[in-house]
Amino acid sequence: MTTDSNTAKVSKISFWVGCAMSAPPVLLFLMSGVMKIIQTADTVKGFASWPSGVMVPIGIIEITCTLIYLFPRTSVLGAILLTGYMGGATATVVQMGAFNFAFMTVGLGVLVWGGLFMREPRIRALIPLKSRG
Repeated sequence: MTTDSNTAKVSKISFWVGCAMSAPPVLLFLMSGVMKIIQTADTVKGFASWPSGVMVPIGIIEITCTLIYLFPRTSVLGAILLTGYMGGATATVVQMGAFNFAFMTVGLGVLVWGGLFMREPRIRALIPLKSRG
């Protein structure tokens, strides 16, 4: 009997490890998005050199991408969207000269994909870490 990669199951331990890996970036993205929408003083200060009116739409995009990542049926699309979002964030902090934050943005991307790999059989089928033969 062969198993289809879409119906293969992951162990409970792998699933929960994946959830634990995904939790920090999800919480940070949601908090960051909310801070942009409610326009906290520190967030407004951080966006001082940006064109006016972009902060709220960026916050909405950030929250939307995160919610897409949270739903199992759309989690792969969400990871792709968050990767694009974090690519832009990485480019921005590098341009600003804040290289320490670039490591954080890349680290969040690793947690997004690592958590998804641990809990999603479709990703495991695409990226097998061990030989199949």
